[in-house]
Amino acid sequence: MTTPFSTMRHAALAMQLGVEVGVGIGLAGMLGAAQAQENPAEALELPTVQVIGTSLLPGLGTPIQDVPYNVQLLNSDSIAGQRQNSLADHLEQNAGSVTVNAAQGNPYQPDISFRGFTASPLLGVPQGLSVFQDGVRINEPFGDTVNWDLLPQSAIANIQLIPGSNPVFGLNTLGGALAVYTKSGSAYPGGSVQFSGGSFGRKAMEFEQGGKRGNLDYFVTGNLADDRGWAEHNASRIQQFFGKVGYQTSVTDFDVSLTSANNRLEGTQTLPNSFADNIRQAYTYPDRNNNKLLFLTAKGSRFINDDVLVGGNVYYRNYRNSNVSSNVNNEFGEVTNGVADTTEAFNDRAVIDQNSYGAGLQLTLLGQVAGRKNQFVIGASADIGDARYTQEEQEATFTADRGTIGAGEFERTTDAKTRNRYYGLFASDTLSLGERWTLTLSGRYNLARVAIRDQSGEAPQLDGDHRFSRFSPALGLNFNPTPQLTTYATYNEGMRAPTAIELTCADPEAPCKLPNSFLSDPPLKKVVSKTFELGARGKQGEHLSWSAAAYRTELDDDIQFVSSGGTATNAGYFQNVGKTRRQGLELGGAGKWGPLSVSARYGFIDATYQTGFSENSPVNTSADETGAIQVKNGDRIPGIPRHNLKLRLGYDLTAQWNVGANVVYSSSVHARGDENNSDARGKVPGYGVLNLDTRYTIRKGWDVFARVNNLFNREYANLGVLGLNAFAGPGNSFDGANPVGEQFRGYGAPRGIWIGTRYAWL
Repeated sequence: MTTPFSTMRHAALAMQLGVEVGVGIGLAGMLGAAQAQENPAEALELPTVQVIGTSLLPGLGTPIQDVPYNVQLLNSDSIAGQRQNSLADHLEQNAGSVTVNAAQGNPYQPDISFRGFTASPLLGVPQGLSVFQDGVRINEPFGDTVNWDLLPQSAIANIQLIPGSNPVFGLNTLGGALAVYTKSGSAYPGGSVQFSGGSFGRKAMEFEQGGKRGNLDYFVTGNLADDRGWAEHNASRIQQFFGKVGYQTSVTDFDVSLTSANNRLEGTQTLPNSFADNIRQAYTYPDRNNNKLLFLTAKGSRFINDDVLVGGNVYYRNYRNSNVSSNVNNEFGEVTNGVADTTEAFNDRAVIDQNSYGAGLQLTLLGQVAGRKNQFVIGASADIGDARYTQEEQEATFTADRGTIGAGEFERTTDAKTRNRYYGLFASDTLSLGERWTLTLSGRYNLARVAIRDQSGEAPQLDGDHRFSRFSPALGLNFNPTPQLTTYATYNEGMRAPTAIELTCADPEAPCKLPNSFLSDPPLKKVVSKTFELGARGKQGEHLSWSAAAYRTELDDDIQFVSSGGTATNAGYFQNVGKTRRQGLELGGAGKWGPLSVSARYGFIDATYQTGFSENSPVNTSADETGAIQVKNGDRIPGIPRHNLKLRLGYDLTAQWNVGANVVYSSSVHARGDENNSDARGKVPGYGVLNLDTRYTIRKGWDVFARVNNLFNREYANLGVLGLNAFAGPGNSFDGANPVGEQFRGYGAPRGIWIGTRYAWL
């Protein structure tokens, strides 16, 4: 059979690109390897790969030995083997320099931090990581948030965590990019069904089915989970679905996928230290998020000839969030015109109704420059987001257990539309300078437009149009003295545009509550990142691999959320704080010796302010009479631990039975509001947690498994905020007229035990 791209040419190109496909389990692994040889453009979709996606859109990727940064790879085998309850749990326990905090008190809604940069579902958290699903940026246009609850783990083929300010990945890539690639029926034939249950009333069911016939393939998976939560008022209900149909030939790769979710997530707020005798109680409640998603994407690539590949994608995403939160009245007891404010609380109700869509086109050219192998990529992308944001407020009173009871009707406080238009032009070139040297050059021009329009007719001052643009370059050099050793050096730059949330909440005289009340404020400046990295990675034989990297990322005009120090710990404002720096060291290693497998990752992060500034933080014990603190050059940024360590041990007791353990350690952190590191209450202590898992195969295709999190039931916190405790009366009763300054903490979950069974078929 004659094709424009022969099977022999495919195999040769695969070897040229250094594609190394790890054999999976049984037929899935063999089919995956065959697919890689048939069409190299499919390599990024396989279970285990050594080709790194160096751009957003479908392409050939780059062999890992030519990648000038400390990329981390996680695949479906580790996800299925460890069976954590969420993707966030898996990242926390396995990825280096990744830490997680309980900002919203729900296990599906954590802040995930990498190298001191955050991807969070919480509106208003300054976002520094870009996250992609099959090449589509899934940072929500409204607030750049990332909703970790919307994609089932069972849909994930592999994850690539790419550090640095790589400009080709576009906006928000200040500290790194997280690229998720989903499964296809050709690489994951067969199906399975899984049931599990255990602590906190958790019940879960997961299914998947994939197959291939001729050039067509399909894959579907879903997850249903329900639990009461480990604390009061933090129950979760998860409903997730993912489906994909594909068409592949030797020259064409085309997929259409659908992701949908309908989740109900309750959270508990941070607790003042005086409540530490019972960390399962709620400070106030209710606090609830309903997340609904419909996400349709199509991506494809085609070889025009042996050396030219065209790839692209289009997508549509509808996301709706309904939030209800209870908040203490910051102005309780204040006298206006001789009348004291006696409203204890407010129920805030907010809705985000968002539609986003976009497209991208990329051209990959293989050839030679001055007789040297070269891969040149050029492309463009457009991402448009339209959102309607409404917020209503209802006066309320507190019950004895700090629940709120509405006292009157909800009154609308905010009604606004926002429109984000993000455009990018990018290019990247990978040039072989010889058998051992590779040079990488890339750059991207970003243009971001943010428009805000009042819809109430009562706040025309809210209307505004904001424009941010920049060209960001990158340079990398790899030296491979032997096939087992790679060294590299890289420099890259990135950009983040302020979000509508930040642009409308930048006045220290008028702090906002999150979810946000829009105001008319001065515009903020864009954030610019500059990253240097030196590193090496290598292998010792077939069973031992290691990596080491040193990096420094400096931000100009960094944006921080500054707590106002009131009785609502989520109240504050945004401001540019000048220069900040994250620098550190990463060490990693993994080995397998017979039945024993071991991996370890250590991260040191030194995150500091490099520009002094004055901040309003009246609860800080070092604040002056006006409530101001002075942040100095060298003060550490709150919430970022200096040390984190991940250990993973696995042992095959028999051919049918294996056991595993994860150790997670994180050092102490300063609380938000203690940006000058001088609050007398000190830091939130560090912690270490041990988790266990085991799996036993009863017969082929039928497994039983168990998992224990926090084996020693360690009580620990991973987040701190300075605030005023309005429940300092007898028995933690409400005393809004005499609030007490305290450190509030977000606690991790106590010991949990789950068991389950999985049946799989081909």
